Amino acid sequence: VKNCFHYPELVGEIIKQFEQKGKGCCLVGLKFMQASEDLLKEHYIDLNDSPVFTGLVMYMHSGPVVAMVWEGLKVVKTGRVMLGETNPADSKPGTIRGDFCIQVGRNIIHGSDSVKNAGKEISLWFQPKELVDYKSCVQNLIYE
Repeated sequence: VKNCFHYPELVGEIIKQFEQKGKGCCLVGLKFMQASEDLLKEHYIDLNDSPVFTGLVMYMHSGPVVAMVWEGLKVVKTGRVMLGETNPADSKPGTIRGDFCIQVGRNIIHGSDSVKNAGKEISLWFQPKELVDYKSCVQNLIYE
């Protein structure tokens, strides 16, 4: 799953939540960066005809983001539950959006919605050499 969030002061908190909830999930890529407008336009291409597209690209370009890649069993599904609903007002307390967001237009985090889209998004944000291929030392204790 590829996650990207726009509040770098919460890096530790977000990683902590994935490490605690996603037992067996491995962080295999991490970048702190200023995303270019071109990268953001490509990332949100499916919203190109939406009235929120321009504002979303401007918002995400207004400051640094932290892009992450997590691997693990059902990590996309688990990640989506941890993020909460797209509309923070509909997100439960304890989810990232439920705890740290107020409005959709200033959403704190993006998460891939499918394995297929995760692959596409990872290739936009990361070069293969930027991803680490490893297995956690506790993997055999977590997975059958």
